[in-house]
Amino acid sequence: MAEQSEAERGAQPEELVRIMSEIAAKSRTLVEEFLRRQHLVEPAAPPLGAGAIGSAFLELLQELMTRPADLFRAQFELWHDYLRLWQATTQRMLGQDVEPVIVPERSDRRFKDPAWSDNVIFDFIKQSYLLAARFLLQTASEAEGLDPKTRQKVEFYTRQFVDALAPTNFVLTNPEVLQATLETRGENLLRGLKNMLEDLERGRGRLAIKMTDYDAFEVGRNIATTPGKVVYQNELVQLIQYEPVTREVYQKPLLIVPPWINKYYILDLQPQNSFVKFCVDRGFTTFVVSWVNPDERLAHKTFEDYMLEGPLAALDAIEKATGEKQSNAIGYCLGGTLLATTLAWMKAKGDDRIGAATFFTTLVDFKEPGELGVFIDEEQLTALEELMAKRGYLEGSEMATTFNLLRANDLIWSFVVNNYLLGKDPFPFDLLYWNSDSTRMPAAMHSFYLRKFYYENKLVEPGGIVLAGIPIDLRRIDLPVYIVSTREDHIAPWKSTYAATQLYRGEKRFVLAGSGHIAGIINPPASSKYGYWTNDELPPDPDAWLAGAVHHKGSWWNDWAEWMAARSGPMVPARRPGEGGLPVLEDAPGSYVRVKAA
Repeated sequence: MAEQSEAERGAQPEELVRIMSEIAAKSRTLVEEFLRRQHLVEPAAPPLGAGAIGSAFLELLQELMTRPADLFRAQFELWHDYLRLWQATTQRMLGQDVEPVIVPERSDRRFKDPAWSDNVIFDFIKQSYLLAARFLLQTASEAEGLDPKTRQKVEFYTRQFVDALAPTNFVLTNPEVLQATLETRGENLLRGLKNMLEDLERGRGRLAIKMTDYDAFEVGRNIATTPGKVVYQNELVQLIQYEPVTREVYQKPLLIVPPWINKYYILDLQPQNSFVKFCVDRGFTTFVVSWVNPDERLAHKTFEDYMLEGPLAALDAIEKATGEKQSNAIGYCLGGTLLATTLAWMKAKGDDRIGAATFFTTLVDFKEPGELGVFIDEEQLTALEELMAKRGYLEGSEMATTFNLLRANDLIWSFVVNNYLLGKDPFPFDLLYWNSDSTRMPAAMHSFYLRKFYYENKLVEPGGIVLAGIPIDLRRIDLPVYIVSTREDHIAPWKSTYAATQLYRGEKRFVLAGSGHIAGIINPPASSKYGYWTNDELPPDPDAWLAGAVHHKGSWWNDWAEWMAARSGPMVPARRPGEGGLPVLEDAPGSYVRVKAA
């Protein structure tokens, strides 16, 4: 039998105390040095919606008190499971093979270290945690009498609590960390403390967890490198026209409208996973909107401004650059919501400059917006508006934290373990570099968007929103649309995005990709991952659509390219930036995308 490691045998108490004492002395020096450098630390923004969270759990408590029998039954079941676990652990200590009482979900990567199963003590810790977590989550989800909004808050924050208390997040209950601590005599924890202090300093007092090696990437050097030129700009956008690589291109140009919550280069990370490059290679004259990273000077910019100075201004510029009066368009996430709004506005104006539209993971009916709805109520919106009024914008880091909470184990706690407990540097990853390159939100625009779309769900109401004097009615959109959503999307749930198929009147194709909000979209054909589903029928019920759908291997990109090519007109000689009616302003990726936010 192979010799057991120190962590598997259990740490020697005296040695562990000695190591911890050394760590305490050295860490004090590190903290004192850090504090000496903090002369002008900016206070972190106060947590939003604390009162709303407290009231939600108070309602849960009151509901549980009215049903003591149900609570007692759940507690009895938990006690019975613990008895089974104690019995199974005792049998394992006696050398018997025993089936576990509970196992992690297959997608749960926290317990991948073999010691979580091979070592009896750590296996007991793991199963104890999983039993307690299941009890808490079921108690929150099965409580009757709560309104849907309160239930959603309770379930969400209970999961945050459960995730935070996982044994993987603590030195003495994580075998991998404990082993590293003993082998390095605590140097891993000292490196981890140094990493934490550096993150605090970079975040100016707020813990800005480093998710990747930021020095490994640079916009324009090894990401966002598809050749192109900025040919137009205003206060809100720069418009990039990409260099053609084919002698002929489709007649109709292609305009891509990304979300302004993040930077556009999610669609142009590196050549092997660049959707922009894919479009250029396929013969589309490709234009991309690069949104400004706004500060207090643009606090007054509204959602209406984003429409007028975004896609509508881009269409004017494309016509000057290419001579073509009609383009096709793509909108991603919030960019898709803006595109849908713009199409309804254009229809009311008799403007047909967009011939066909594509929507990536786009919500237009916000009745069931997924877990982001946890952060949307009157109390939290008021607090957010007060915060934005002081600055003129919402800080990019605060928006990023909200999205990270939706996948806390992957985007928060895994880095806590890797960076702070194991003392390792994060792995260079282009997607996480982009995820950390956040943008600000102008106060006026963001307040309108959250209230009118998420909170009041006015976009889906005919005339519910009026922009530039025009009532918006999505049901008037009658051009061909291609809608792609992702099955595991935690930001724009696919069943909610499917509602658009019942609104638009023209030709419609709905495609469901595998994976989530980003990976399901940034899925080039060469990767051969995830697959996608299609169904020419569009019944009102999304589950009925999926039941009749056909699964295809690989990426949906080729399916979309064939669909879009058929609606892009004949082939014409390739157009190059600067050869038309617009001069070149600067090389892609432009200057707007390089502006950093806190």
